[in-house]
Amino acid sequence: MASTVGFLYPGHSAEDDYPRLETLLGNGLSLPLVHTDIGEDAHRVDALLEMGSAARLAAGVAELKARGAEAVVWACTSASFVFGWEGAHEQVRELSATAGLPASSTSFAFAHAVRALGAERVAIAATYPDDVAECFRAFLKSAGTDVVSTRGSGIITAAEVGTWGLDEVLLLARTGDHPDAEAVLLPDTALHTAAHLPDVEAALGKPVLTANQVTAWEGLRLLDRTVVCPALGTLFAGASVPSAVG
Repeated sequence: MASTVGFLYPGHSAEDDYPRLETLLGNGLSLPLVHTDIGEDAHRVDALLEMGSAARLAAGVAELKARGAEAVVWACTSASFVFGWEGAHEQVRELSATAGLPASSTSFAFAHAVRALGAERVAIAATYPDDVAECFRAFLKSAGTDVVSTRGSGIITAAEVGTWGLDEVLLLARTGDHPDAEAVLLPDTALHTAAHLPDVEAALGKPVLTANQVTAWEGLRLLDRTVVCPALGTLFAGASVPSAVG
């Protein structure tokens, strides 16, 4: 069955994960991506609030609809969770109203994916500065998730994160892991991870959720589609998909 999920992606860092995801998932899925204006490339709260503003997101909606999108996902973690739990809901509601389509964001993708895995305790291994990583911890707490550890890396720009390869991703995951965590979360869509999930999960011995991985999964969830694809980690290995949004 052919399906199309559209993604709004800020700037240019790891957008090439999406063609890879489309190829790996197969099953007639199309994952078109439209770049939004990133504004100032900075993992800083004020810059992130502007990056995720309704006007910046709305600007890309028409192109996604023209490319057949049946649902749309704001493919950015930091510029969604930085609005807080209620603000992130409002962001998604406005996006859905503008598009006339089901909508979500990477932050909610993480919350739903954690629930789908049945993980009660997670660790955050973030590229962000500590204050931004703490905003993600607070967001997940609002979703009912117990975050047992949060580690930031102090990286300011998405451009720098986009240069990281497998070695850096493995180091990030290992240093951010915690013995009590049932899953490790890597929340940055600027980070290339689509090719690395089996290696990272093997290194940690537990499920790993990454931003572009969960964003694609969330798009499928919006369309009530489940695709089994072990190359994309435990999340795509047959986990049940929760139907409730929130």
